[in-house]
Amino acid sequence: MVFLLLAPGGCTTTEPPRFRLNTEGRDPARISRPQQDAILGALEGLFGTPDEPKVPPGIELPLEPLKMAAGPVGSAEDGSLWGLYRKYCAACHGISGDGAGPRAALFDPYPRDFRHGVYKYTSTAGGAKPVRTDLQRTLHCGIPGTAMPSFDRLSDREIVALVQYVVYLSIRGETELFLLQLVLDEDEYPVDKAKAAREGALPAAASWVAAEKMVVQPPPPPALDTAEQLSTSLARGRKLFATKDAKCVQCHGPAGKGDGEQSELYDDWNKRKRGVTPQQTQELARLFRLPLEQLRPRNFTEGIFHGGARPIDIYRRIHVGIKGTPMPAAGPAPGSSGALKPEDIWHLVSFVRSLGPGGGR
Repeated sequence: MVFLLLAPGGCTTTEPPRFRLNTEGRDPARISRPQQDAILGALEGLFGTPDEPKVPPGIELPLEPLKMAAGPVGSAEDGSLWGLYRKYCAACHGISGDGAGPRAALFDPYPRDFRHGVYKYTSTAGGAKPVRTDLQRTLHCGIPGTAMPSFDRLSDREIVALVQYVVYLSIRGETELFLLQLVLDEDEYPVDKAKAAREGALPAAASWVAAEKMVVQPPPPPALDTAEQLSTSLARGRKLFATKDAKCVQCHGPAGKGDGEQSELYDDWNKRKRGVTPQQTQELARLFRLPLEQLRPRNFTEGIFHGGARPIDIYRRIHVGIKGTPMPAAGPAPGSSGALKPEDIWHLVSFVRSLGPGGGR
């Protein structure tokens, strides 16, 4: 099979790209060359390079989709594309999946940093990873109200390849965090690659497998076929919205306009950038690739929901929360009874939807 590289200007002698060391929150000047080489060498031995990905033994991650997503952009004689991640994702999410690609600073919110394995919009409870269908839905539908577009025009095979590559970047990124602590904080190097795989890569991969058993299955929604049924659901939802247990008003305001009393909000990707004083925040800025970015609670009257506007989407946002943000999980989870009963969450969904244009119809 012949592959045609889609490189402008014909042949090029450009060095192949490498994964960038995760120095977020650390002073790069205090990381020695031997320490860098130890971390990056161990990671390359386990996961390969952006052009030639590898999968550590014991991790069930199919290599064929990864190779389809990785590498330079190209196409086969049958018209199928290769280098999908670099073509569609790297400009925003970066070659390393750090959310700091060339366009990242232009956007609010910033593109997702995959390296911590935390994803906002999932169908899974607790601190579980998303399942593959969660990521596929994000690619198919995009994230409304943000710069993340829909890639619905891609084939199912291409969508699957991109999802698997995102999982790969996440497992690699969490392994890198393990190695950073091992080498920089515990001064343990050269790196034992068997230990890096056993204590870094394998647990990170196992959390993706465990997520399959953490999917929340909502109860059937209440009947809303008559005006009386709808009125009853809205009244119940309005009451729940105002309760202290639900904590909706604190951030979203009494009318759901996103103007609650808690206005100083930051997600997990930005908390570390904020110091106790403005001067400390300014000093911290040099340790991060992107400036501090504040989080804004959703204004329900606009009818735009980042995680999807279907009733089931809003249900899941309330039940499992928005991971990596101050939006808590209100539904039951392993080890927690939750602030709201699953059947009551549906009434809250009715009320939230009613605040949008046209009453949520």
